[in-house]
Amino acid sequence: MAFFDLPLNELKTYKPAREEPKDFDAFWKSTLDEAHAFPLDAKFEKVDYGLVAQETYDVTFNGFGGQPIKGWLILPAQHVGAQRAAPLPCVVEFIGYGGGRNFAFDWLLWASAGYAHFVMDTRGQGSNWSKGDTPDLYAEGGNSHYPGSMTQGVLDPKHYFYRRVFTDAVRAVEAARSHPEVDAKQIAVTGGSQGGGITIAAAGLVPDVVAAMPDVPFLCHYRRATEIVDTYPYKEIADYCHTHRDKVDTVFNTLSYFDGVNLGARAEAKSLFSTGLMDQVCPPSTVYAAFNHWGGEKDIKVYPYNGHEGGQSYQTAEKLKFLKNIWK
Repeated sequence: MAFFDLPLNELKTYKPAREEPKDFDAFWKSTLDEAHAFPLDAKFEKVDYGLVAQETYDVTFNGFGGQPIKGWLILPAQHVGAQRAAPLPCVVEFIGYGGGRNFAFDWLLWASAGYAHFVMDTRGQGSNWSKGDTPDLYAEGGNSHYPGSMTQGVLDPKHYFYRRVFTDAVRAVEAARSHPEVDAKQIAVTGGSQGGGITIAAAGLVPDVVAAMPDVPFLCHYRRATEIVDTYPYKEIADYCHTHRDKVDTVFNTLSYFDGVNLGARAEAKSLFSTGLMDQVCPPSTVYAAFNHWGGEKDIKVYPYNGHEGGQSYQTAEKLKFLKNIWK
């Protein structure tokens, strides 16, 4: 690995023009209105994994199309003779590309810090590096696509895979807020890579979340990503366009509805981004494009000699401090 993108002094001011459809807001309003026509029906079933410091709940709620989405809710344990502070601020977390919710005991950080923690499973994923439990039941608009998620339904924004996932994310925030021990006014969203891109979308579509922490976010400034790196998952888009030479403009028009540059511009939350300057999966200029267009108060942590792993534990420490300052 070596530096390959813009130098840091140029990244700090890199703010490309937003390629945004005229009906962007109307598209997302109608999408969420359709989702809200179905009851949320969030269910929390307590499960025992033998933990003594956390309580874990298996969650099911209705996402896009009223389809069931799985998740976890993890709370600090309430011990005998002690009252748990309630309601609790809540961190809603989204998962990286190909991963699933796995087991509840894999997600103990935020409950250990005293917060509620809601983890959303990603529909149709979770068979790559961690298991998932949520199928993608959507069957319409299934154009042929390059293997993976990036080009599923990409010829029409109404049928694109991330329309469903981003809607699920909005409903995940609503599900977290529905739990009686969660402070509905104190919601933060976070995730890395794909989870970072979903974090940006959630903050843009639910403008009253108080904090957003996207790490090395994916799903931003798609066209530039496909032009400067030859790595997957962005290469799924390039490979599709390589074969479907007459669909390039259609593809990028669809992707503009799901670009973190456009969604982040609508966010009002305080944000803490991160990027690695040697990241050849989510190039730093694509991260800075979303960061520099972010609509709310913002900060970014830069890891010059790191790739897509970003700051890892160093960034976790920064996020803990960030939330501690917000939730004093």
